[in-house]
Amino acid sequence: MPIRRLPPDLVSRIAAGEVVERPASAVKELVENAIDAGARRVDVQADGGGISRILVSDDGAGLAAEELPLAVERHATSKLAPDPDGGLDLLRIATLGFRGEALPSIGSVARLTLAARKAGAAASAILVDGGVTGPVSPSAFAGPHGARVEVRDLFYATPARLKFMKSERAEAMAIAEEVKRQAMAHPEIALSLDIDGRRSLRLPAEAPDEAGRLARLAAVLGADFAENALAIDQTRDGVRLVGYAGVPTFNRGNAQHQHLFVNGRPVRDRLLAGALRAAYADFLARDRHPVAALYLELDPTEVDVNVHPAKAEVRFRDPALVRGLLVGALRHALAGAGHRASTTVAAGALAGFRPGPSPAGLSAWASGGWERTPATPGTGVLAGVAEMSARFEPAPASGAEPAAPPAAPDPVDFPLGAARAQLHETYIVAQTRDGVVIVDQHAAHERLVYERIKEGLAAGGVARQALLMPQVVELDPAEAERVAARADELADLGLVLEPFGAGAVLVRETPTALGEADAASLVRDIADDLAENGAALALTERLEHVAATMACHGSVRAGRRLSAPEMNALLRQMEATPHSGQCNHGRPTYVELKLADIERLFGRR
Repeated sequence: MPIRRLPPDLVSRIAAGEVVERPASAVKELVENAIDAGARRVDVQADGGGISRILVSDDGAGLAAEELPLAVERHATSKLAPDPDGGLDLLRIATLGFRGEALPSIGSVARLTLAARKAGAAASAILVDGGVTGPVSPSAFAGPHGARVEVRDLFYATPARLKFMKSERAEAMAIAEEVKRQAMAHPEIALSLDIDGRRSLRLPAEAPDEAGRLARLAAVLGADFAENALAIDQTRDGVRLVGYAGVPTFNRGNAQHQHLFVNGRPVRDRLLAGALRAAYADFLARDRHPVAALYLELDPTEVDVNVHPAKAEVRFRDPALVRGLLVGALRHALAGAGHRASTTVAAGALAGFRPGPSPAGLSAWASGGWERTPATPGTGVLAGVAEMSARFEPAPASGAEPAAPPAAPDPVDFPLGAARAQLHETYIVAQTRDGVVIVDQHAAHERLVYERIKEGLAAGGVARQALLMPQVVELDPAEAERVAARADELADLGLVLEPFGAGAVLVRETPTALGEADAASLVRDIADDLAENGAALALTERLEHVAATMACHGSVRAGRRLSAPEMNALLRQMEATPHSGQCNHGRPTYVELKLADIERLFGRR
């Protein structure tokens, strides 16, 4: 078949298909243009799922009449700064654009009207209908400066694309999600969205600081996120990570609530998503996902934003640095959270209460405390319980008056309070100064034991066992090279291997904790993780699973009756242990009910 040069209108429509996949893509491009123009307010309207009509207006710098034809011309842009030699620097892109294909691409498949005014100049407009550009004409644009872009009948010039659009409701929801992402990326800009004439979103401009960022995130993600968010602010080698991540017990069933931004640009990046998963791998089950809004700031020359036509993906010059920063910053924040659990846990517990007769099995409340059964020597389940609980026991009576010891703090003033009862030999009920705490004794102690096991692994390293016969694992040559390059890192985790020709590695030792491990399966899983996430999560997760299993079997079981000192010792250890607010699967280990909330249940407030 002979080679043919494509006609210009077909070239434009192909480009439009790359940049504008659906109405939400057009909204994204137009809103980013407004932000690049210095807008402080952006208003979006969408009718018929954005297919019938999209209107984006802003109060940015605007355009002069002579600039309008250039604005809708392919390969014309205002988003590249000149370099010292007078050329345009493609490596230093500090705007949200750059590709500069938005307006001509949209105009090639729809009816686009661009009206604009520069400060102190007359307003002008231009029409692009299916790729055909009309003349510049006067406009009734009302603002003192800015632009107004109206898109009608999107994809009318490419009917085949219309067949792949979803329902109007689905497309409208996609537009709303896109506007929310832009709102989170730029809290200093006021944004509004109307869908089919109905108000959908109104977000005022926030202060250009962390308090303003959190206020915007709370407005978009909900007040619960603000209450359960951990602040992130870490810098490494010129790369800064700021933002907020939820505590582990504040999680979701999918990853749609993870928002990542690079230099103010919303992105969907596998490297960043994998790093987020790795940071929470120790706290969440594989089917649960954290909630986070993270902002990466780095020199534009260190990131390529033009690897995807829609600018949804980026490529870092030093991906290992970025991944290490993200994982380290998140783990540092999670460690600093201590025993904190999500506030939504208590809200869910309160919602479960209903007025009704007192259920059976709550005799511990009526008795005014627990049964003080002396502990049998040697049966204490918590290390150091005698020392930790001594200050809660009265001193034995004697003939001589001892010197008055220093006043011990009242146990109810501790974060998890003082134990008052044990229900069903499973749940510890504690009283705080302003509420009640209910602790799942097995889940809580499982986390404590797990943290101790991890500390032991970190201090002594991972024990290894030599294979009687070293095992050769066949891989794809690229996979084998990738695994062999991480040999030192894998050895620290107990897996010793080395290259064995092209497309194979030789496994000599495996972690003792894994028992008779299937070395071939383990290495292949590691190769997959390295390709997808840049880290050997498979091995790490297997070791963590073994530690979690050991912790489960070595912890206080449900159904075990605890004495008062043991219960109080467990509470104090939880307060002193990072991550004790959730078990190894991300479920809460305790629920705290504030006295004010309890009083509301009984109509006292």
